[in-house]
Amino acid sequence: MAERKKARKKKEEPKMLAEIAWEVCNQVGGIYTVIRSKAPVMVDQWGKDYVLVGPKIHPNVSSDFEEHMDDKIPIAQVVREMKEMGWDVSFGTWLVSGRPQTVLLNPASVMPQLGNIKYFYWQDHHIDFNNHDPLVDEVMAFGFMVKEFLFRMARVCLEQDVELLAHFHEWMAGTAIADIRKEQIPIKTVFTTHATLLGRYLAMNDPYFYDHLPFLNWESEANNFNVNTIARLERACAHGANILSTVSEVTAKECIHLLGRSPEAIVPNGLNIERFSVLHEVQNLHHKYKEQINHFVMGHFFQSYTFDLNNVIYFFTSGRFEFKNKGYDLTLEALARLNYKMKKHKINKTVVMFFITKQPFHSINQEVMTSRAVMEEIDHNCEEIMKQVKERLFQDAATNSDHRLPELNKLVDDYWKLRYRRTIQSWKTKRLPSVVTHNLINDADDQILNFLRGANLLNHETDKVKIVYHPDFISSTSPLFGMEYGQFVRGCHMGIFPSYYEPWGYTPVECLARGVSAVTSDLSGFGDYVKTLDIGDEEHGIYMIDRVNQDYHSAAEQLSEKMLAFVKTTGRERIASRNLAEDLSEEFDWKNLIKHYDHAYDLALEKYPIENK
Repeated sequence: MAERKKARKKKEEPKMLAEIAWEVCNQVGGIYTVIRSKAPVMVDQWGKDYVLVGPKIHPNVSSDFEEHMDDKIPIAQVVREMKEMGWDVSFGTWLVSGRPQTVLLNPASVMPQLGNIKYFYWQDHHIDFNNHDPLVDEVMAFGFMVKEFLFRMARVCLEQDVELLAHFHEWMAGTAIADIRKEQIPIKTVFTTHATLLGRYLAMNDPYFYDHLPFLNWESEANNFNVNTIARLERACAHGANILSTVSEVTAKECIHLLGRSPEAIVPNGLNIERFSVLHEVQNLHHKYKEQINHFVMGHFFQSYTFDLNNVIYFFTSGRFEFKNKGYDLTLEALARLNYKMKKHKINKTVVMFFITKQPFHSINQEVMTSRAVMEEIDHNCEEIMKQVKERLFQDAATNSDHRLPELNKLVDDYWKLRYRRTIQSWKTKRLPSVVTHNLINDADDQILNFLRGANLLNHETDKVKIVYHPDFISSTSPLFGMEYGQFVRGCHMGIFPSYYEPWGYTPVECLARGVSAVTSDLSGFGDYVKTLDIGDEEHGIYMIDRVNQDYHSAAEQLSEKMLAFVKTTGRERIASRNLAEDLSEEFDWKNLIKHYDHAYDLALEKYPIENK
């Protein structure tokens, strides 16, 4: 194929790689971050011999994807051939860093054939589709189109004596694997499971999941959770691929017991780490975005009572709402203990803990919005008063022979004095600041709220730990924060992610990349991996919670002690840690981790060489 990059020194023979994922141009989960952040390195290594394949289902795909056709490119020729069959297939560029070549297949265009697609899949692979599932229907239609696309690409590659590799992410993208193997299409396949389907279900429902894992029967558990079809599809992907890979050693154990195959490769996930040329820029950004968080905190808390913003530590956690899997339960227990310890030791600091997750809500809490609006009005009044004082003070200085500073109150009109006083009076209240910023649809059964109520951690003035539960993801359009998630992370001091079940876990890496310390657990793929690094320690901003060898309450106590130790650190110590955290984050740059993907591809080609005829 054309324009092979010189960077691909190891690849003596011509090769082409197609990477297939449900999340291409479709932001639905963590795999989206994997594919998107990895794209620049992949394009740099493979050039025009790399193509992404995804489903054309995202409503905003037109803003993320630029379609174009170039008849000289074999991929475009295959796409044109499929278009002539009446299928909705697009070839172009995904508008992200690296601008990777992308093919989008619309499952809707083959839905009239869905009955036959399912029938032949059942006939060939003994997987039935008795229970109707719209998602499975889309997945099967997409898988059929992927197989047809790769079949045609394989034909072109054979003609040009090029080896074709196909890398599939998760079962939603991998249903073509079984057909590729059965029909002996000359393609080397790699399948990556980022989290086993049954593992996620079981971890949420079994407090001793890891102890029970070796003794579980996958089939009975699949029936128990009514996911038999999907579980069988996932196993077909795992067993049909030439190489099975997963993102961590933690998930590898699940593969052995729940998928019945041991992975040949571990492919940890990375990010594009960008470092500043001067160290103080990290601190400057932290200060800038912390001021924006301070502004929110003033609006949320200061109408009821105040505390010293110079002695505030901002903790946060974020991710999908999986109360136990994400460690929200452990975090809340540790916060309750931290609150007690800070009171007992009379520590003159305040911790504000943000829970940033996604839960169904009706609207933003009216009291929260009103408080913020009134505070904005106070801010406006202060600006007008300052403007008036500045003008009159300058005039006084220029015209008065008395060099003493005049009484500033006399420089302010009675109108602004009255407006200032009335606005503050209308703002102040004796109500406790709300622990949740939105009106939840299922407020009475929300697990975070129920814990806070039971622990009486309700933002009392005497509490050293304050809670802000924000059941929506942060973005620049958020009326409460008005900043991007990455900016919010930079403004905080520490991320708390003591997960019970986390195949990898991007959130701690995102913290380190922004110079923010992070708590992780050795049950997460990231935590398990970071233990192997020489600089994976607290000095470099990573705090490890041992959840493998100790029970829930011991882990909660350990987390509360680590939080307390962090609260006691000085500003100078936190600045030093912020710079060292960036050093650790470089270990997770794709430039360093892409070697694991290269290893998986080499395994596929060496273990199962293609016999070109």
